[in-house]
Amino acid sequence: MDNFRFYANTDIRFGKNQEECLPELLKAYGNRVLLTYGGGSIKKTGLYEKIKCLLKDFDVYELGGIAPNPRIESVYAGAKICKEKNIDVILAVGGGSTIDCSKVIAAAAFYDGNAWDLVLNPDKITKALPLVTVLTLAATGSEMNRGAVISNSATKEKIGLGNEHLLPRASILNPENTFTVPANQTAAGSADILSHLWEIYFAPQEAFIPDVINEGLQRAVIRYAPAAIAKPDDYEARAQLMWASSLALNDLCTTGKGCAWSCHPIEHELSAYYDITHGVGLAIITPRWMRYVLREETVGKFAAYARNVWGIPDTDDWSAAHAGIEKTEEFLTGLGIPMTLGALGISAEFFPQMAAHAVKFGWLQYAYIPLNENDVVEILKSCL
Repeated sequence: MDNFRFYANTDIRFGKNQEECLPELLKAYGNRVLLTYGGGSIKKTGLYEKIKCLLKDFDVYELGGIAPNPRIESVYAGAKICKEKNIDVILAVGGGSTIDCSKVIAAAAFYDGNAWDLVLNPDKITKALPLVTVLTLAATGSEMNRGAVISNSATKEKIGLGNEHLLPRASILNPENTFTVPANQTAAGSADILSHLWEIYFAPQEAFIPDVINEGLQRAVIRYAPAAIAKPDDYEARAQLMWASSLALNDLCTTGKGCAWSCHPIEHELSAYYDITHGVGLAIITPRWMRYVLREETVGKFAAYARNVWGIPDTDDWSAAHAGIEKTEEFLTGLGIPMTLGALGISAEFFPQMAAHAVKFGWLQYAYIPLNENDVVEILKSCL
């Protein structure tokens, strides 16, 4: 195992009615709160009104309308409010898009330049407002990590960043807040969780303990995602998916190992150009990437994946590996995810530009199997 630092210092309040902890959690940082949220679903579900009642003794300012694949314009707007209203703490209520955007807002509140500078060079982040989250979608793990992804539509760039100052101070994880998530979003979120686990699992380093944890989390998502889709108010299914989301990307599974990711940088280009749902793009790319990188030096890992995650008993590594990849694609298809780019109206028109960006910003030359621009184009073509 490699040397590592494990630091996941987010105060998690998990379970029913944990929103009632918000006054206590927020008061530790001050009285002036920026409430951030997405397209307004929290108002339809009653969560917005519940939170506003809980925060009746606070000065609450709002930034709504944060889009999926959050845009830099929302960061600009949020940072402006923080500076003008002297905000003490940000409360992000939503899924990963709202939380990611709020993280960069928290940093931009202390930055005098263009906030896009922080995305391009997160080392410029030296301070951030405290962030508390209320999670409403199990997917990105942003509620318990220091990462964020922001899009710039003007430059057709979608870039991930990470900085220790972006780690949420506390997160409310009430599975009941995901009961109203539609089936297609539950499926895409589950694919996103699995993709995080796969990106971490397939790495050159051997690290038995984190890989066993990883395999268990994969099996949990495989077991409970169909249950949550079939019965949206299945508390146990929603709870398991919500906790899997957090554990998949809070660095627990990367202890002692690590490498550049493969599918995420490629998908970021798809959603930068076409604004598609992130989890859907990952689901389409991943089985094709798996087939593309299956070779002599990777077949053992893919065989272990097949046996330990999917329970495939085949003793021949090549047969087991192929069967595991087939199971992967069958499972994602069974969630109701459209599994080709053509089904999303995407052609090969911009593949060369996307490939160049993916290699430039995604460190693909250091991935599990290093990828160049031609490799990325071939993987994308196989997704059509």
